Amino acid sequence: MAATAHAPELSISIVAYQPNLDLLRETLRSLRDALEVARTAGSISAAALTVVDNDSSDAAEVEALLPPWHEGTAWLHAQLIRGHGNVGYGRGHDLAIERAAGTYHLVLNPDVVLDSSAILEAVRYLEAHPAIGLLTPHVANATGGREWLCKRYPSVLVLALRGFAPAGMRRPFRRLLDRYEMRDLPEDEIATGIPIATGCFMFARRAPLQAIGGFSPDYFLYFEDFDLSLRLRRLTEIAYVPQVRIVHRGGYATRKGWAHRRLFLQSAVTFFRRHGWRLW
Repeated sequence: MAATAHAPELSISIVAYQPNLDLLRETLRSLRDALEVARTAGSISAAALTVVDNDSSDAAEVEALLPPWHEGTAWLHAQLIRGHGNVGYGRGHDLAIERAAGTYHLVLNPDVVLDSSAILEAVRYLEAHPAIGLLTPHVANATGGREWLCKRYPSVLVLALRGFAPAGMRRPFRRLLDRYEMRDLPEDEIATGIPIATGCFMFARRAPLQAIGGFSPDYFLYFEDFDLSLRLRRLTEIAYVPQVRIVHRGGYATRKGWAHRRLFLQSAVTFFRRHGWRLW
């Protein structure tokens, strides 16, 4: 079934800063495949991709990927926003979110591979559940293991253990850490009332996303997705929908060296000051 004129439109934003071009190509390929499946099923009528370049040294190579991505179609559009410098992850996405006009908006990392039915399943779920404003998918990592993107409210102890404690020190706190990552959620069952959705793939209704102003500019990197989730929940609900499946090939903040750890700590302090401290 071909898309109809009244089918929803989707916008997508990807923020690129010194991206791995091979991974970005794979992300774009899988995104286009998933969009074509959704359009063929009549679930979307058009899609607009915005790649926000945060001052990458290879911006010209990033830009060169876009014309082939949407060539030969009238329903796919793509643009590159550049020249603003490195404004951070959330503010980069905001440059696209504030211009978005479709029914739904997808915040996507440049190191994610979408299952071919991911967009179709996401749109179908949100169309059938108007009380849900944001969904988070089932995520596997590059080696096939599961990633846990649903989170409960963090504590200082949990973040310290995850970020800085060796494995042996974390072992006695396994139950606490598992609870934070919501490992009690059944892997293949839909769950609503999710407190926090972390953000390599955040599929949202555009209206509430814009109503809260998108991501806060107070976070350069890390915790902007935690903050957005809590603010968005004042207007709508968050759901875990395992029928939407992706592979995330990125890593964790605390595995990226001390510069990233410093940014992580700065953003954690900003988050706790705004939303409340929890020590354990």
